[in-house]
Amino acid sequence: MTQKYLLSIYQPDGEAPPPEVLDPIMANLRELNEEMQAKGVWVFAAGLHPPSTATVLKAKDDDVLMTDGPFTEGKEHIGGFTVIQAEDLDEALEWGRRLATVLNMLSVEVRPVVGG
Repeated sequence: MTQKYLLSIYQPDGEAPPPEVLDPIMANLRELNEEMQAKGVWVFAAGLHPPSTATVLKAKDDDVLMTDGPFTEGKEHIGGFTVIQAEDLDEALEWGRRLATVLNMLSVEVRPVVGG
């Protein structure tokens, strides 16, 4: 039985790298996503807008407080994610390793999805 895993991509705050750096990385990412799809492990993936576009909602008593921006101030944020379906953690970690290699220097967190 397969299990779904979230591969979260952490990237530093600030501007994206210039096209001469980013374009080859994105081409390699497309190739990896296509391979995941061909192998039947890819569920879906998405990039996220910058943390400055986030709105945080937090219930307090009978009210819900809204705050613009990320939940916490930090030096990095989740820039995107991929959800995969793998036979076990070892397989998920292998896809996570390959994703981290393609993204060159960015951290990838692999975490099982509850009920996945």
